[in-house]
Amino acid sequence: MDMFLLIFCVIVITLLIIASTMYLRRNRVMEKERPQDQAVERRQIRRIVGNRNVRHRIQVRVNDQINANENGQLENNEAEVDTPTDISDGKIGAKKRAKLAAKAEKKVQREMNKVEQEKRKKEEEKRQKERDKQREEEQDEEMRQEEEARKLRELKEQQEYEEYLKMKEMFSVEEEGFQEDENVLLEDIKEYIKLKKVVYLDDVAAHFSQKTAFVVDKILEWQKTGDLTGVIDDQGKFIYITESELDAIVKFIKRRGRVSISELSEHSSTLINIGSN
Repeated sequence: MDMFLLIFCVIVITLLIIASTMYLRRNRVMEKERPQDQAVERRQIRRIVGNRNVRHRIQVRVNDQINANENGQLENNEAEVDTPTDISDGKIGAKKRAKLAAKAEKKVQREMNKVEQEKRKKEEEKRQKERDKQREEEQDEEMRQEEEARKLRELKEQQEYEEYLKMKEMFSVEEEGFQEDENVLLEDIKEYIKLKKVVYLDDVAAHFSQKTAFVVDKILEWQKTGDLTGVIDDQGKFIYITESELDAIVKFIKRRGRVSISELSEHSSTLINIGSN
């Protein structure tokens, strides 16, 4: 019996603990949800109050409009003669009042719509000004970057042109020096041939450290221009003939009439001063 009572007490205590725990947990949950509910209620109250204020303002304006219309109507009625329809003046007044109220409410609604449109228009104009300002700033930045790029490009082109002028001047000096050296070399070759009278072309090329073809080309060129007269034989020799010697050969041919090559060779020693060569 004592054991049964003990077990019963334990069960009761356990249930009390569980119930207390659930109660405390529920209170904490409710305390957490209460601020949210209060915030929702406050928003709803503000919305209701705002709607009431709007309706109140509309109603005031409607009443003002109705009163103005009624005053105008009364003034018009005072100028008229009373008729039997005045008996139902109360009924007609209620209908007119409802009609005037609807008309005034529509007018107020139109004015509110107009105010809202003007507000949206101003906001759109403000946004458009901001977009125009941003676009103008972007265009200014783009123009600034293009101007910087143009200046850098012009500076680079100027530097390249100056370098080109320097290189051109350097090459011109080198070409002038080379041309002067070549002219001196050609004059030396020409004077050497005139001095020797009879020269082997290979020896002339070796003496001036040039190729034989170079010497041959220059001799042929001088013969065409008249700067050097003479003949090249089949043994690779060049025989220089002066103007006076050339005139003597021409006179010899004219005096003899027809002259063969062998006959001309026999008298060449008397016509041309070959010297020790």
